[in-house]
Amino acid sequence: MTKPSAFHPLVSWLLFPVYAWQGIAVRLNTERMVPPGAFPVGEIAGKEPAIRLLVLGDSSAAGVGVSDVWQSLCVRLAVHLQGRTGRKIIWRAAGFNSATSGQLRDHVVPNIERGMWTHIVLTTGSNDTKNFHSVSRFKKEFGGLLYALKAKWPETSIVWSPVIDFRDVPAMPPLLGRILEGRASAINAMGERLCRERMAIPATRLPVEGPEGFSSDGFHASALGYDAWAKHLVPYVLNLTNGERASG
Repeated sequence: MTKPSAFHPLVSWLLFPVYAWQGIAVRLNTERMVPPGAFPVGEIAGKEPAIRLLVLGDSSAAGVGVSDVWQSLCVRLAVHLQGRTGRKIIWRAAGFNSATSGQLRDHVVPNIERGMWTHIVLTTGSNDTKNFHSVSRFKKEFGGLLYALKAKWPETSIVWSPVIDFRDVPAMPPLLGRILEGRASAINAMGERLCRERMAIPATRLPVEGPEGFSSDGFHASALGYDAWAKHLVPYVLNLTNGERASG
């Protein structure tokens, strides 16, 4: 079934009262979930040299939606990278509920141990979208985040996972989903542009196959959803060509 068209970002401002009304209702009726309790650092045995993976971002990077850290995005990505390459994977998740790009830039990156991360995966943009941040604000904050990461880890490969289509999120009423999708599309376009300008790799949007990819709150990913997301990101983390992605 064809999804209804998203609203243009400028039109979404006219619909802000609807966004506020429906958004508050969704928040009040949505289950509040917490990240898995395990310490967000680990490794998977394999051959050297190791892939040193940092997954940095919002609640998705923290693994909200699952109770076992081994079902989270970071660890599933580590598992699939090890299976694809045979290399040892040292992984670190730095995810925070409700974090925006500016908060990651200002409060998270300066406080992460320096390390020698070979690969950084970013999951950010959803909260910028939900918080109605303008595209110009996202440009400043996400662009600054890319600068900060490259300054601290100049040799690392950075991959950004864009915002999914809010019309596919079960917790979103159809009208709210359309409003947010219009803004997400604009955020994604700017994010892809900034990645290409600032030596990062923008992944394609994660395709949403169905509601089984979401946890019980209808917003965060389930174990199945995180695993699909990790598989989607592997070719970008390994910087494979389109042909190599297809054959993988």
